[in-house]
Amino acid sequence: MAPVKFDDIAKTATEVLKDDYQTSGYQFNAKQKTSWDGAVISTAVDLFPGKDSCMTPAKLTWKFPTPLGSSAFAIDKLEMDKSGGMKLEMSSDKAYKGLKLECKSDLKSTAKIVGGCTYTGIADLFLKLETKATKPQDFVVEISKAQGPATVAAKLTPANMTSPDVGVRVLSGPFFASIVAKEAFSAFGASCHYKATSELRCAATYAYGGKENGSCSVGVAYEPKKGTVLKAKVHEDQSIHCSVKHVLSKGFTLLGGLKYDTAKGIPSYGFKLNVE
Repeated sequence: MAPVKFDDIAKTATEVLKDDYQTSGYQFNAKQKTSWDGAVISTAVDLFPGKDSCMTPAKLTWKFPTPLGSSAFAIDKLEMDKSGGMKLEMSSDKAYKGLKLECKSDLKSTAKIVGGCTYTGIADLFLKLETKATKPQDFVVEISKAQGPATVAAKLTPANMTSPDVGVRVLSGPFFASIVAKEAFSAFGASCHYKATSELRCAATYAYGGKENGSCSVGVAYEPKKGTVLKAKVHEDQSIHCSVKHVLSKGFTLLGGLKYDTAKGIPSYGFKLNVE
């Protein structure tokens, strides 16, 4: 089992329960690769946003793998949303083998500039350091080590140096389980996943302690044929979520979903079209 980022400890289960649920709003996404140094532009448009809203793109994102023909670094994201907010993310893996340098900014305030580095040069080991450029003491350190079917991870900040967040995940055949402890071991998140067949996957999560105490969800993902995925899940608030993802043809993906709040009797719908 490969080491992972701390926030991805439960990913095997959460991708069944969280990914591809478009249960509200209507959106059109388009991604196009250009001939300008391999640059890629992504556009996200919110359809039918309301009578007082304009029909302009909600978000524009550029990616430059080789800006101005240089392979020394890459612009992973240059983004502007409908409110005028911006994001810039750059990285380079040329400084040292296994080392990736990163820089993030909102292009407005130097206080928001964040620098970091990730090292994967040692087998089965993941190390990451991230800190603010103007406040280096405000850092985040992640370490993840894989050993056989298990992966152990920890996340440290100045606030939890004596009691860091820790997580463990285990994958054995069709079975997966993980547990994460945060807030000085006062909040726990557990998840499990079972691959019943090549088409059917089941997952569940439960939170104990902290702000999300008692929250839980159970769901399934079923792929009756290649390019079509059906999903359904139930939350502790008695809401039922259903989703259908279908690849209409190469480059065209449809995603639709429904949420029904059984306690209030209120349904909501969503739809997304992705074009690449």
